[in-house]
Amino acid sequence: MSLTASKMLPLGSVLPEFALPLVKDPLLQKDPFSKGLQQLKSSELTSKPLLLMVLCAHCPFVKHIEAQVSAIQQDYASKVEIIALSANSISTHPQDGPYYLSIQAEVNGWKFPYLFDQEQLLVKGLQAACTPDFFLFKPLTNGPHVLEYRGQLDESRPDNGKPVTGKDLRDALEAVLHGEKVFEDQKPSIGCNIKWHAGNEPNWFS
Repeated sequence: MSLTASKMLPLGSVLPEFALPLVKDPLLQKDPFSKGLQQLKSSELTSKPLLLMVLCAHCPFVKHIEAQVSAIQQDYASKVEIIALSANSISTHPQDGPYYLSIQAEVNGWKFPYLFDQEQLLVKGLQAACTPDFFLFKPLTNGPHVLEYRGQLDESRPDNGKPVTGKDLRDALEAVLHGEKVFEDQKPSIGCNIKWHAGNEPNWFS
């Protein structure tokens, strides 16, 4: 594990286009490179705000906040489109493969789409660096979704004794839902580094 902070994609950035398979697809679980997989496309998103969460199955920082992710789903799923994605290389971390991600979602009662970004294109577009990493986009009228918040869930970490409240992300969600400006003091998330494919590490790390 390499402790890594969010790269903090510039606010106002447009949501990258994507078409990614769902981890619940049994065909994907058998072969991540199968054809004809169940997908979710960015063109299919609603006009609701969009919460994108970069997660994985094995990371202790993700495990630390799983219950709060479930609570956010319960509190906001009717108002916000929630999507998770995992992009860790399964060549080096098979425990983050689609089958284990689907088990993670089932155990935690997650009903939102969980996407598998094995080509690591969307996480690169988001400049995601760690798990967990959070991105909240606001839809523009007849336009794209633009970034309003990125960074930490809250100040809790597995070893600092602070309670997991989701305060930072919840405050951002409330601001967007009420048409208010999101606070500017946005702090990076901290967690395990994304496990990039060999030779695929983004140039912002060089």
